[in-house]
Amino acid sequence: MLSPIALFKQIAVGFVLLFAVATAQAQNDPLPSWNDTVTKQAIVEFVQATTDSAKPTFVPSEERIATFDQDGTLWVEHPMYSQVIYCLDRVPALVAEKPELKDVEPFKTVLSGDREAIAKLPMAELEKLLAATLTGMTVDAFNAEVAKWIASAKDPRWKRPYTALAYQPMKELLGYLRNNGFKTYIVTGGGQDFVRVYSESTYGIPPEQVVGTAGSTTYSYGKDGKPLLTKDPKLLLNDNNAGKPEGIHLMIGRRPIMAFGNSTGDRQMLEYTEAGDGPRFAALVLHDDGEREYAYGPAKGLPDTRVGTFPQELYDEAMNNGWIVISMKNDWGEILSEQ
Repeated sequence: MLSPIALFKQIAVGFVLLFAVATAQAQNDPLPSWNDTVTKQAIVEFVQATTDSAKPTFVPSEERIATFDQDGTLWVEHPMYSQVIYCLDRVPALVAEKPELKDVEPFKTVLSGDREAIAKLPMAELEKLLAATLTGMTVDAFNAEVAKWIASAKDPRWKRPYTALAYQPMKELLGYLRNNGFKTYIVTGGGQDFVRVYSESTYGIPPEQVVGTAGSTTYSYGKDGKPLLTKDPKLLLNDNNAGKPEGIHLMIGRRPIMAFGNSTGDRQMLEYTEAGDGPRFAALVLHDDGEREYAYGPAKGLPDTRVGTFPQELYDEAMNNGWIVISMKNDWGEILSEQ
């Protein structure tokens, strides 16, 4: 019979071993911010199935293409897209350069600061605003302006830079995929040039792997004789809805085997991905955590929204097609990094 001291030592050793095992498992977990749900299991199993050369589901590394929508999929998109906020913030400087705009809509409404009136601006007026703030300057000047704004602008709710509002689980997923030979791309309805400014520092995705809404540019020479590109108010690619697979074909040249989105604007990208041969993975992020982030749909009875709409019809299509619906509330243990 063990003495009380020997028994205590045995129990202590057992606890140490259990702690060591738990610690080792945590350190080996490539997706620590994901809860241990069927969603996480599906992701891990898909990666294992496509990267094990001994399995019939193996996919060569050059074909391991994963595409991600940005707004609402990789970072916060509510209450308004970050790029739209950038455009609104640019209006005072634009009007200072062109005073004749101060009494012209939509610039007059934006200068008023009336958020309700700004939110009601029709699409045609918003397009004028976007054209005025996103074109008419050189590519280098635009990149510098965006970089300056990104470095200083902060979200009004979290009081943090917008780049700090990238979802921690998705950042882990991007790294996990790259560590397993996947090439990760952003395929966004947002401006291609805008996202390229911060994509590498925020997501580890270089600018050449960003596919977005793009306008034309004009080649010319500056006063110093050096060549430059000027951004024109002419749309080349609307990288939303059907434009996403069109942009993937144009810019990537390979059909993805994994695709992630969160709204109706991503439907065709997921459909296009699933239509290919071999293993396929399609997923939609459902914003169902109003406490830690936002709750909107209107799928599953969530509040309706004009920003990142996820209707019940899309949810039903996901269920019928076997797509994964990622629940922020249930699948993510952490949403935003605490740092």
